[in-house]
Amino acid sequence: MCGIVGIRRFAGRGTPWDTALVDRMTDTLAHRGPNDRGIWCDDRVALGHRRLSVIDLSPAGHQPMGNETGRLQLTFNGEIYNFKELKDRFCLEAQGHVFRSRTDSEVLIHLFEDLGPRMAPHLNGMFAFGLWDAATGALHLARDPYGVKPLFYHYDRDEFRFASELKALLAHPRVPRRLSLQALHDYLSFNYVPGAQTAFADIHEVPPGTWLTLHDDGQIETHRFWSPSYRERPDRGLPATIAEADRLMDQAVHRQLVADVPVGVMLSGGLDSSALVAYMSGHATDRIRTYSVGFEDASFNELPYARHVAQHFGTEQREVVVTADHVRRLLPEYLRFIDEPYGDGSAIPTYYVCQMAKDEVVVVLSGEGGDEAFAGYDTHAALKAHAWARRVPSWIRHGLLAPIIFRLPVSHRKLSLEFRLKRFLSGLDLPPAEAHLWWRLVLTEAQKAELYTDEVRSRFGQEPSVRHFTEAYARGQGDPLKRILQIDSTIFLPDDLMIKNDRMSMAHSLEARVPFTDPDLTEFTSTIPSRDLLPRLTKKHVMREALRHRLPERILRKKKVGLEMPYSRWFRRELRDVLETYLAPERLAGTGVFRPEPVRRLVDQHLAGTVDHGRPLWGLLNYMMWIEAYGVTL
Repeated sequence: MCGIVGIRRFAGRGTPWDTALVDRMTDTLAHRGPNDRGIWCDDRVALGHRRLSVIDLSPAGHQPMGNETGRLQLTFNGEIYNFKELKDRFCLEAQGHVFRSRTDSEVLIHLFEDLGPRMAPHLNGMFAFGLWDAATGALHLARDPYGVKPLFYHYDRDEFRFASELKALLAHPRVPRRLSLQALHDYLSFNYVPGAQTAFADIHEVPPGTWLTLHDDGQIETHRFWSPSYRERPDRGLPATIAEADRLMDQAVHRQLVADVPVGVMLSGGLDSSALVAYMSGHATDRIRTYSVGFEDASFNELPYARHVAQHFGTEQREVVVTADHVRRLLPEYLRFIDEPYGDGSAIPTYYVCQMAKDEVVVVLSGEGGDEAFAGYDTHAALKAHAWARRVPSWIRHGLLAPIIFRLPVSHRKLSLEFRLKRFLSGLDLPPAEAHLWWRLVLTEAQKAELYTDEVRSRFGQEPSVRHFTEAYARGQGDPLKRILQIDSTIFLPDDLMIKNDRMSMAHSLEARVPFTDPDLTEFTSTIPSRDLLPRLTKKHVMREALRHRLPERILRKKKVGLEMPYSRWFRRELRDVLETYLAPERLAGTGVFRPEPVRRLVDQHLAGTVDHGRPLWGLLNYMMWIEAYGVTL
């Protein structure tokens, strides 16, 4: 795993590069690659690279890396798991290509010589790379299908700049630190910034599964090179489906064990991470190392389940219990590894798990993607339940049930019945994409508008945030469940979960791999009939049945919890001072973005226990910390 940087200039060609600037941009990514560094320049392009050695630890893997003639130069971040297979399938050595290393990077270079951009669909891995072709004057960027690895760019027509992280771009004096109002508006709905936009105006992200070519004339051309089909194949029968899912999950884990360094597992105790341990146990020659996180609040704590799995498979288990003091110590510094406002409460626990793992392994397997592939979220079951509940007359739903449900007292327990009932009823009359958003919505359009200052409102031309879900739903294929799964796979997975997974692991120079995003596996699961994915309201049915002979019954029967912190409760006691400090009226007013009064109402209602505003308050807290840490202005 590595960090990459590049600049393609269109003005000032022939003048010497400011190599100190290229060095500075490259070295902002030292945490992504502590083992080696390098830069390469010609009269049009400068490339930088920081290396974390995982495959072929020798100096032969040094980057930027060129082909035999020097026509191509590559700076590459990631792993191509099937690189040996591709080397043989396309007969690269027989075609006359000379290899000087055992790296996947060199296979990429020679594949491009033979196939050009057509090589992208053949790559099975997590990756982001920049490839300079001096003969054509084209700079090529590509990012893996699920956005496991990040890739950002800024273009001001004189220069095109790209990097693995925003901080490397921000190290360039001509990259401004202005906030994007549209990104702000969307962030307040999701607690993350969705799509190709970033929180910074004029800085963009290469979308997942996309090949971007910057031509010699300065024009940008993009195309999406891979996406699962979501088309149902002829019915193969449920037993055959389960057997094939088992085979492909095993294959995905086996592929992602390729490394010349120790590999461990981030074990939450949930079905996905437990499955990784189960499959890894069939291939590992040494005792498996597992790393888990827990909380003092029992409704958030899955450590008993993680211990059960660790004991069942005889792993070498290590644990950390995250408290409010852990969070206090990490605020606001953990945002320095993310570079954007980020309100997913799983980031800080993941940081501490990775900190614990880094002393023993260089690679960890992580379970993200299982819910998106096998229909594992409450929202998936709610989609089917909505169809049944709509048969109940409206006067009963809204006249009798709603008054009772909305009088239920607020609970700060994880995924409490009170929370689920209120979300379910509120989204009952919405179209599928909007109802799906309602389960995850942080603040409504009206609530967000009330927060903004007159200055923000005067410059407001923002699109409603629901467009991300409705557009993805409209682009999708198949029945409503398949379209909802596409929303999760193309928005929630890359724009939220992968940010946490990549940034918190790389903060410790640790490579996190996600086998449930294996393209062979996800292409298969996308074609499983919805009736098999979600019979009745049984989530992850195919996956559970595939694992029945591999995992203890206690894990197979376990309800999904998900990694999250009890910040709603902490805000009322242990972290109240942090909340009051960052959301103080004078601090809010100083940004020119938020009006203090409506934010204060959210704080007061939460502290009084009348409404659980934990998610919006955590999101606002993180946004305020980001503005101050990065000196962002309107």
